[in-house]
Amino acid sequence: MTLGSRLSICPKAAVCLAVAGVAVESLRAAETLSFNRDVRPILAGNCYDCHGPDEETIEGDLRLDSREAAEKVLGVDGELFYRITADDDIDLMPPPDSHRHLTAGQIETIRLWLEQGAPYETHWAFVAPEKADVPKIQNSETTINPIDHFIRRRLEEEKLKPSPEANRHTLVRRLYLDLIGIPPTPEQADAFVNTTDPKAYDKLVDELLASPRYGERWARPWLDLARYSDTNGYEKDRPRSIWPYRDWVVDAINADMPFDQFTIEQLAGDMLPNPTLEQLIATGFHRNTMLNEEGGIDPLEYRYYAMVDRVATTGTVWMGLSTGCAQCHTHKYDPITHTDYFSLMALLDNADEVAIQVPDPRMKARQALINQQIKEAEAELLTKIDPIKYQTWKKTEKAKVVPWHHLEPHELKANLPLLEHEGDGVIFASGDFTKRDTYELTYQLPEKLKGKTITALRLEALPDDRLPAGGPGAAYYEGRSGDFFLSEVT
Repeated sequence: MTLGSRLSICPKAAVCLAVAGVAVESLRAAETLSFNRDVRPILAGNCYDCHGPDEETIEGDLRLDSREAAEKVLGVDGELFYRITADDDIDLMPPPDSHRHLTAGQIETIRLWLEQGAPYETHWAFVAPEKADVPKIQNSETTINPIDHFIRRRLEEEKLKPSPEANRHTLVRRLYLDLIGIPPTPEQADAFVNTTDPKAYDKLVDELLASPRYGERWARPWLDLARYSDTNGYEKDRPRSIWPYRDWVVDAINADMPFDQFTIEQLAGDMLPNPTLEQLIATGFHRNTMLNEEGGIDPLEYRYYAMVDRVATTGTVWMGLSTGCAQCHTHKYDPITHTDYFSLMALLDNADEVAIQVPDPRMKARQALINQQIKEAEAELLTKIDPIKYQTWKKTEKAKVVPWHHLEPHELKANLPLLEHEGDGVIFASGDFTKRDTYELTYQLPEKLKGKTITALRLEALPDDRLPAGGPGAAYYEGRSGDFFLSEVT
């Protein structure tokens, strides 16, 4: 049946609507319908199998789970309402062979929703919270906080009465455990129980909120989300030094840092203009991934695992979403696409793992004291040395020093990297930074050294902008650190 060839609704349908008159009138008198609360359950239970998000089961090229896709059938005079009220089995939706049918109340709900403009809503988790009006309740004089009104209203709906108010010993214990995570001492509990100050409760709350223990107690759930650990994980599970991040979280909570700032500094503190040391420390949030130190691993493989962990943690902590499905494919029920997943991974992967030196205040003070003592000792030493004798001694000792001789390579060999002789004894290695290799360098001694004993060999690792992080080496582990490792010289 085409859009223009509609049949009139049979009297039987009208009788059904009339029988459901009480429900219909209550809907008419109700507030504006909510798509998520009132309409989506009807469509999901009866229509989404054929007109939902699953691309493999869509019938008639029609989706009802999104307004954009359903626009062409909405409206009181639209195809949707006609189909759900049709008296022809060919046109009726849901079709009779689906063994599903809409009740008169459900049909009226959809009609009212269409009449109100057919507004759609996203999943409740993506709807921005709005300030609610404080509900009116019976016996409001017994409430203390506006939150009590919401609780009392629900209790009244369920015909329940509130529990008796906790005694003061129970109350003070709850406050201490909730706010700072440890119970009160007997003296602290007795002081609260025996006071006659009507503001004692409010004062105790303020006192505990101002306690440094408050930040320690409430940092714990966040550190769990940030997968904080003092060790690297895997089989070696060696210690790691990331406690400054833990302390930063504690301090941020104690300072009542705004959540947007709390978010920005942990995800991108190093990207801020002229970041402070504290903002750099905050980026420890994404440095909490496990670190595999097994000698036979592929560093790039475990870097990828770290990126997967970071995407997953960003999704669950900051967006309240699991990202595991999108790692392999675009999932019909997830708002994150496969492309979105790897775009976020590319963002998180686009940074080198630079170690941040965090000076300990106690060590800084101790270092300043030692430097001052050294300075004083050097000044005192100069007063005890004859300058002429000192210069004579320097010349004598310098003559005893064995001279170093730069050698130029005669032959260069390596498996994977490309070795290039750049003159002045410098050899540059380029190629796959992730692989280990053995360099075979052949040198010929100059005539002046032939027949002499070689007592030492010095290898200089030089910084270079072409190397990861500027060198001096090409180490590639947990990021292009640029460290130089020498295993053996033979």
